Amino acid sequence: MSDPLAAALFAEVFMADQLARNVVSRALPKGMEISHFSVLNYLAHIGEERTPAQLAATFHVTRGAMTNTLSKLAWAGHVHIRPDWDDARRKFVAISPAGRQARDAALAALMPRITEVVRAVGADKVRTALPILRELRAQLEDS
Repeated sequence: MSDPLAAALFAEVFMADQLARNVVSRALPKGMEISHFSVLNYLAHIGEERTPAQLAATFHVTRGAMTNTLSKLAWAGHVHIRPDWDDARRKFVAISPAGRQARDAALAALMPRITEVVRAVGADKVRTALPILRELRAQLEDS
C-alpha cells in the first residue's frame, strides 16, 4: 500500500538532490567530482585526520569506494595520506593546503548560487525546513 505523503516527500527530496548535485558539479573545478569535494569539505570542516574506514562510515560508502576517492585526491595533491605509526595496517588522511584551496575555490563558485536559492525561498522558510530535514536525515541514518 502506498502512502501519497511519503511518496511526495521522497519525490521532492530526490529531485532536490539531483538538482543540487547538478549545481555543485557545474561549480567544481575541472576534474573534481562531488565525492572529492564532499571529502575535502568534511576534512576542512573538522580540521582533524581521519582513517579511510572512518571516512567510509561517515559517507556511507564502501571502504573500496573511499579508497578510490582518496587515491584520486592524493594524486591531485588535495590530501595527505600517512601511515599510523602505531599500527602499520592503518592510515590517516588529512586535507593538504592545495586541497583546502581547491575546496575554497569550489565553495566560492558555489555559494552565490546557494545564497540566491535561499534568498528566493526565504531565510525564514529555510530556517523552518532545516530541523525537519535534519530529523529526516537522522531517521534515514538509523535505517
